[in-house]
Amino acid sequence: MTAAAQTPTLDRVPLAIGMMLAFCAIAPLIDVAAKYAAQSVSVTQVTFFRMVVQAAVMLPVVLVLGQSLRIGARAALWLSARALMLIGSTYAFVGAVKAMPLADALAIVFVEPFILLALGALLFGDQVGPRRIGAAVVGFLGALLVIQPNFAAFGAVAFYPLATAVFFAFYMLLTRRVSRFVAPVAMQFHTAWIGVVWMLPALALGYALDWELMALTNPAPLVWGQLVCVGLAASVSHMAITVALRFAPSATLAPLHYLEIVTSVLFGWYFFGDLPNPLSWAGIAVIVASGLYIIARERALARVARLPIHL
Repeated sequence: MTAAAQTPTLDRVPLAIGMMLAFCAIAPLIDVAAKYAAQSVSVTQVTFFRMVVQAAVMLPVVLVLGQSLRIGARAALWLSARALMLIGSTYAFVGAVKAMPLADALAIVFVEPFILLALGALLFGDQVGPRRIGAAVVGFLGALLVIQPNFAAFGAVAFYPLATAVFFAFYMLLTRRVSRFVAPVAMQFHTAWIGVVWMLPALALGYALDWELMALTNPAPLVWGQLVCVGLAASVSHMAITVALRFAPSATLAPLHYLEIVTSVLFGWYFFGDLPNPLSWAGIAVIVASGLYIIARERALARVARLPIHL
């Protein structure tokens, strides 16, 4: 590839970084709106309307970009699995932030890269050396530092973010697979409407059995606004990270993702007066340090792989 061909991509790296920073600033607003809404309606209703609003927001974007709304049978199968993982991760995380401080819940979710390492080794035979295994173990111990005081305060809810991390790790693996034959914007739209379809039978069953966990209610207008904000913030933030990953490699952007913890701490303090306790702060520091080490290690291995072989 010539230098001229590389220039546009290089010129857009600042745009990608800006989009990643926008994601880190907007994504915690999903949690803020969800935490407010979940005080008045079921976690199921928050999760459902997140999907509904995302589908409604992404449909005109897909049409404006001229992308096809048609999907083949293979794509539908993979997108259905991806939608299920998104439902699971959203449901578990909304259930967590309903009771827990935002930053504590998000910090535990950040063990997801370590789970991805394990899944990559188990499912795809990826080579995972002792250093990365060590960093993953340390990162998980950091998550336990955050979980411990929250378990004492909230019980089993403190483990919900771990469930979120597992669901989201599978979600990322499926995203990598689906991206081979579905455009990113269309992928978000299809995932959202398929998620709505997946949830309808559960909502119907909950209504028939008068099960509060699955209840759909007609709350106050303010709560409807909060539900809409969950979907809007999810759509905008995920569009931002999609644009970011289009114009810069994930290795460049990954370290910036940890800034989401900073904004989550700030929003948790501003909106709810929550701040992590000293043990949680220690756990957050351990998780971030371990994650940054793995990112640095991946970069180093990538540089070695690109070096020419001299015979």
